[in-house]
Amino acid sequence: MKRFLVAAAFAAALGAVAPASAADLTETPVAASYDWSGVYIGANGGWGSSHSCWDAQFAGLSFSEGCHNATGGTVGAQLGYRWQRNDWVFGLEAQGNWTDLKGSNVSEFIPPFIDRSRVDWFGLLTAQLGYSVDNALFYVKGGAAVTHDRFEVLFPPDIPAGKTGDQTRWGGALGAGLEYGFAPNWSLAIEYDHLFMPDKTTAFATVGLPFPFGTDRISQDVDLVGLRLNFHWNG
Repeated sequence: MKRFLVAAAFAAALGAVAPASAADLTETPVAASYDWSGVYIGANGGWGSSHSCWDAQFAGLSFSEGCHNATGGTVGAQLGYRWQRNDWVFGLEAQGNWTDLKGSNVSEFIPPFIDRSRVDWFGLLTAQLGYSVDNALFYVKGGAAVTHDRFEVLFPPDIPAGKTGDQTRWGGALGAGLEYGFAPNWSLAIEYDHLFMPDKTTAFATVGLPFPFGTDRISQDVDLVGLRLNFHWNG
């Protein structure tokens, strides 16, 4: 009788311990963080503003003609490569954009003449430094910038008086952005860039006549805000 009671108690103790199921023995996988490494290509679009101040050069003296913003839309493409080490992301990128930035002001030196600026396109070649938090990437960028400009002097309301040829300026660029990977190979970003372009002395030709119209020293800084859509290989 004692042996029966001991055996029954031992069997009850074993029954209280539930056998482990296969699901219990299998570890729940941990989702991997987003991989930003690899080549990417994409398109971008947004808004830009080119701020220019004109100073007429006459007899060795400089006379302010005022400033204006040339604003408008921009659209383009980018190609880059990134490599990731832990949470830090490093990259190189080339970007080219068509723009339609236009603006003007009445000359403060010789009114009623109108000074007009136009930016047709710009390009960027930059290095990136970013920090990733899962699918989000915070980054800054900096490097070289180039703009393609045209400048005109008009007699009201819109009669060309003096103009320049196509002008290319090289300068620097700084920017920052936030990018989010919404799929394994796709990401969407918002970015701001500021272009520091050098002042340049520009000669104007008189429209329809074989003699110069005048000379201005023109400054330029460009602000850009845009959305970017990227496709990643190895992302």
